[in-house]
Amino acid sequence: MKGMNGDAIRDPYAHFSNWFDGEDPARLRKKQREAEDLFRLTGITFNVYGRAEAAERLIPFDIIPRIISGREWSRLARGIEQRVRAINAFLYDIYHRQEIIRAGRIPVEMISRNVAFEPQMIGVSPPGSVYTHIVGVDLVRTGPDEFYVLEDNARTPSGVSYMLENRETMLHMFPELFSQNRVQPVSNYPKMLRRSLAACAPSCANGNPTVAVLTPGIYNSAYYEHSFLADKMGVELVEGHDLRVVDGRVQMRTTEGYKPVDVLYRRVDDNFLDPLNFNPESALGIPGIMDVYKAGGITIANAPGTGIADDKAIYSYMPDIVEFYTGEKAILQNVPTWRCNEPDSLAYVLDNLADLVVKEVHGSGGYGMLIGPTATKKELNEFRKKLTNRPGNYIAQPTLSLSTVPIFTRAGLAPRHVDLRPFVLVSPNKIDITPGGLTRVALKKGSLVVNSSQGGGTKDTWVLEE
Repeated sequence: MKGMNGDAIRDPYAHFSNWFDGEDPARLRKKQREAEDLFRLTGITFNVYGRAEAAERLIPFDIIPRIISGREWSRLARGIEQRVRAINAFLYDIYHRQEIIRAGRIPVEMISRNVAFEPQMIGVSPPGSVYTHIVGVDLVRTGPDEFYVLEDNARTPSGVSYMLENRETMLHMFPELFSQNRVQPVSNYPKMLRRSLAACAPSCANGNPTVAVLTPGIYNSAYYEHSFLADKMGVELVEGHDLRVVDGRVQMRTTEGYKPVDVLYRRVDDNFLDPLNFNPESALGIPGIMDVYKAGGITIANAPGTGIADDKAIYSYMPDIVEFYTGEKAILQNVPTWRCNEPDSLAYVLDNLADLVVKEVHGSGGYGMLIGPTATKKELNEFRKKLTNRPGNYIAQPTLSLSTVPIFTRAGLAPRHVDLRPFVLVSPNKIDITPGGLTRVALKKGSLVVNSSQGGGTKDTWVLEE
């Protein structure tokens, strides 16, 4: 937007810019404080693990929306749908005939030695062959019409509650903006989520499948979202101790006794899902749920074993995966990636560490990551040792020149780096993509890390009608 670096205002921001120029900065600062108060009153917080300071934090919210044109979104949505279809086809194949390995497109050790591969899923076919019922695809823009996929979130993608609350907050504070701009709605997401989950119910379900959300409990960092989604969908929020296997079905405790659950939207990791089949120490899961699942007595969303599709080493093969299962070139580009388990790639990464971003293969939340251009000599040397000791644990990528969007500061508008996480709902005959998604913003000047646990914030994302 104009006023930051002299560039012309991008077309999608034209109406907003006219409105902004006519606003009193003092009123906007007051609105920014009101937004923070709203988030605090609503209880929109997240937990930070392993920190001495306050466990619960407020997620910073910026009142300047990120605006995407309908034309841009149309192309993005086609690319996202293509990618999600390929991911589901890949998961079915990996747990059945493994044709992609037979064809030599992925080395067998990428699967056989991968901790995210779940042998218990071999031969299991979820209802409708849907493995990833909810997917979050992280995107970054590097040019006017150039988007890259940073990573695929195929296990339990989080953040959709912030997307919905951000929109509610903006509607509450600036209703006039939504009459002046034709912004596509996102508020129907919970309804679509419930409909999509119900469509994936097992054959033993009756005409109105019972859906429940499984949470690890109030101390989980995303507990607010678990309770928010259960409430908005009108379904039960349950913990492991609320469920048990009765007569070959997973059933939940109610005031009228135990009642079968048809679809369990779980926000518990694979390893904690079933102490009889996975981690025997887990008190978060349901003993025997995997046996019921394999017998077709319940749908688990997302399916166990989907983590292999968002493994960062597998990510580097996504262009091949898309082409193998769709017969088309990938619409959305991957970031060029060096797999450090390959000797030539490792040598290149070690020689160019100061210019690269290095990530743990199974890392998330911005932890375990090195951003070479901003790292100290000590951090670079420590990471060299990590790479040398466990090269297979890392991938490396170039430092992209990410686009920026404006945020509102006391001094006016200022540019900050952002990413975008659109949310995708998959059912047997349909793929729904919420227009926009969650924009995460690096609030620290010059920072490339947008994760809330690392000081990032969020903003409302507008997709305009075409």
